[in-house]
Amino acid sequence: MLRALLYILPLALTIYAFIDCLNTPEEETKHLPKVVWVIIILLFWIVGPIVWFFAGKVRRPASARRGAGGWVAPDDNPEFLKSLKDESAQAKDDESTLKDWEADLRRREEELKRRERGEDTEG
Repeated sequence: MLRALLYILPLALTIYAFIDCLNTPEEETKHLPKVVWVIIILLFWIVGPIVWFFAGKVRRPASARRGAGGWVAPDDNPEFLKSLKDESAQAKDDESTLKDWEADLRRREEELKRRERGEDTEG
């Protein structure tokens, strides 16, 4: 089992480095053209992928990778937080409208009760 692991891990590393190299834009490769990096990764089975990861690609912090069009977590997104404030303001408006409707309904109910009492005493 351990012998198989000695072949599987470098193979997995090579495949991952190969795919990573293919998916990397040409502008982000360092020192050599992308085609040369692919050849190095495939020819030098263990050393090639390791060199690719350390020297072949421009690495940026996660915050720089996100960019303007990238995904941002909701608690870090100012637009989302603003929409929550807008929703709370809308909810307050809805509450005041609902209270007005309830007051109007109570007034109408009282008016109906007065009419019923007035009709019952007249009859």
